[in-house]
Amino acid sequence: MKVENLHPLPTTKIAFSLSSYKIVPKTAGCYILSTYDNHILFVGLASNLNKRFIQHLDNPKKTKPTNEGKVIWFHYINFDNQNLPKLERTWLNQYINIHGQLPILNKTSSPIS
Repeated sequence: MKVENLHPLPTTKIAFSLSSYKIVPKTAGCYILSTYDNHILFVGLASNLNKRFIQHLDNPKKTKPTNEGKVIWFHYINFDNQNLPKLERTWLNQYINIHGQLPILNKTSSPIS
């Protein structure tokens, strides 16, 4: 599934590289790690997008190629901290409805609140 098939769409797309970390806000939001062609590899949420971005860059599981491609893009949307789990769950459900499983880099599903 491609990022552009999600609803709501993330509002910003930046390169998943150390040179981009200063662009990422320190606000709450949901995000997607995707391939060059925008195929979703991971869906997540963060109370601080900037901090989470850096954590993923330091994680070899997120920086090494997968069977479905390598993470090239970081897409995100600033979102109300209290509703982050709902948005993350919505995106994961959209992905699961098409593929029957979580994105390759997601190990657990979002909690239901």
